[in-house]
Amino acid sequence: MSVHRVGLMIQCDAGPGVMHQLTGVIARHSGDISSVTIVEHAPAARIDFELEVPAEPSALAQDLEKLPVVRSVLVVESLQKIYGKRVIIIGGGAQVGQVAIGAISEADRHNIRGEHISVDTIPLVGEKPLADAVRAVARLPRARMLVLAGALMGGEIERAVREVRAQGLPVISLNMAGSVPEACDLVVSDPVQAGVMAVMAVAETARFNLQRLTKKVF
Repeated sequence: MSVHRVGLMIQCDAGPGVMHQLTGVIARHSGDISSVTIVEHAPAARIDFELEVPAEPSALAQDLEKLPVVRSVLVVESLQKIYGKRVIIIGGGAQVGQVAIGAISEADRHNIRGEHISVDTIPLVGEKPLADAVRAVARLPRARMLVLAGALMGGEIERAVREVRAQGLPVISLNMAGSVPEACDLVVSDPVQAGVMAVMAVAETARFNLQRLTKKVF
């Protein structure tokens, strides 16, 4: 049985119980929801679902449209298919930019061979904003790698790194002052190379495995 991975953009009323009604219809069609995003809330709502269904999604869309709370349903390509895996780069602006150069160049090389890898960046300063951002990456859909780019990181940021690694998110760090490099899976001195290695680590078309490296610092 083939599985259809699709996205649903649903315009509907806002209010208590709406999500329950939508997911009830999806469950009756044996849909397996991988992510939900509420894009708008009031006075109307737009809810985006990413899911897998065992049959053509047209019947599911028709049943959703029968709900009194639903205004329209649009079946779209899933974000997983369009944007794929995400590499997240966080830290100081100059270092983030250099890591992005390597990551984007490497992602392009793999994407033209059929991969789908996207690169997201956010320049931040301050221990608490950085720690909050690190913890939030574990909640981002499709995030597969975190790169920390800066000159000095430690304290609460280190604790955040250990937390997200415990949740299964690999972390690469630039070779910087502070305790963060000690908490990461890999430490790379050159920011461009750090971006390249981050993409190689998540690409299925690359033969590179962080767990098989015999040393941690490059």
